[in-house]
Amino acid sequence: MSSLIKLSISDALRALKNKEFTVSELVNSHIEQAQKNKHLNFYITETFDKAIKMSKIADQNYSEGKAKKLEGIPIGVKDLFCTKNVKTTAGSKMLSNFVPTYESTISQNLEDSGTIMIGKTNMDEFAMGSSNTTSYFGNVINPWKANDSDNDLVPGGSSGGSAAAVSSFSAMAALGSDTGGSIRQPASFSGLVGIKPTYGRCSRWGMVAFASSLDQAGIFTRNTVDSALMLEAMMGFDEKDSTSMNRSVPELVSACSKSVKTMRVGIPYDLMKIDGVNDEIIKMWERSIEIMKSEGAEIVDVSLPNSKHALAVYYVIAPAEASSNLSRYDGVRYGHRTQKENLNLEEMYIHTRTEGFGDEVKRRIMIGTYVLSSDQMEAYYLKAQKVRRLITNDFKLAFEKSDVILLPSTPSTAFKIGENQDNPLTMYLNDIFTIPASLAGLPCSSVPAAITKNGLPLGMQLIAPAFDEYNLLRASSAIERCSADINFVPRGF
Repeated sequence: MSSLIKLSISDALRALKNKEFTVSELVNSHIEQAQKNKHLNFYITETFDKAIKMSKIADQNYSEGKAKKLEGIPIGVKDLFCTKNVKTTAGSKMLSNFVPTYESTISQNLEDSGTIMIGKTNMDEFAMGSSNTTSYFGNVINPWKANDSDNDLVPGGSSGGSAAAVSSFSAMAALGSDTGGSIRQPASFSGLVGIKPTYGRCSRWGMVAFASSLDQAGIFTRNTVDSALMLEAMMGFDEKDSTSMNRSVPELVSACSKSVKTMRVGIPYDLMKIDGVNDEIIKMWERSIEIMKSEGAEIVDVSLPNSKHALAVYYVIAPAEASSNLSRYDGVRYGHRTQKENLNLEEMYIHTRTEGFGDEVKRRIMIGTYVLSSDQMEAYYLKAQKVRRLITNDFKLAFEKSDVILLPSTPSTAFKIGENQDNPLTMYLNDIFTIPASLAGLPCSSVPAAITKNGLPLGMQLIAPAFDEYNLLRASSAIERCSADINFVPRGF
């Protein structure tokens, strides 16, 4: 294995500037690693040839002193970010041959900063799932395995392909999206840092929509400094996105070395009593509280009383928005169209959507259509929006006496592929700790904080007030520093 793939982004950039190796060598080493780990199925579309060409241009930029901020860093891009002239599928048969003629704002921002895309990463279909087993292009396999088993594990979803690519050292970072936990849960399952910025920080223009009031682009890396570098390049106002917030992009790298002394860390102790949470996760939570104390932070008790309703609220609002967003896939304008002949328009719609969508997507469309129906909207959708406001208000009150909130990222470790597949409710419970902050549009991170007895990673989640990514990274880095003695590398890597 090339030593280049084990470098952090910040170390690689420093070495490239010092001409210790070339961008071509760095990119080729990651392509070789991706080919070696093809069985993990983390790329739907490989862009190796384009990456090799771009690496030569990057080498020239370094030699001429024109290198950009992230020049030459090989990344993966979740396959719901539209990429010009490169197939973008959203993990669905419905878009299996869709080639956009435009570039998403986020992927363009990263390309403008010098990154090099080496593949479009696999994902749950239309970002609907917590296991990366609903993709039309097959399951993604987690690089991690339990010590006592060779069973293939899920990488988490829906951004599982991005997590698996970074965790297997096949990319230095990868774009993901987070609607209800789709970055934080895979980051926890794969031993990575995963960050979802504040809703509106990153443009959604050119992202294939799932739930428009919740979807937000984010990033996977192997440490917090690398996440800070990537976020600085990704974030920013975009006039093409009506939900984009016109806020200046903060400098974030310095936050990763700043002490948390005097910070107030909120702990919702009542959530420790939730049934079904793995005992080792509770121990990690308690250890993380002690870490923050030892680093000089003040621990305060906060209350999030309406978070117990968050799962129900999410699975009304998100399917409702999905039902609306996915109505555009009708076989008329673009995407899959049934090959059956002699059909009237309604029959063509029915066959196209029946063939094009997978079971989980159909399930959520049906739920969403039902809760938006005229006789059910008041009972479900409007009530869910009211409770969403109460959840948001709980966070506002909690942040009056705390700077960040500390919660586990997930209630369990990575589970066996297929283990919970037949029970949608069990799958939905994977998001029990991540959904509340998503409903409130808050910035969150998952940071590797422990390894279980059977050798699987666990992530600690931190939540900050809106637009306070600086303190989010500051607190996340404290957990990272105090967990530096733990080796968050999959067995065999």
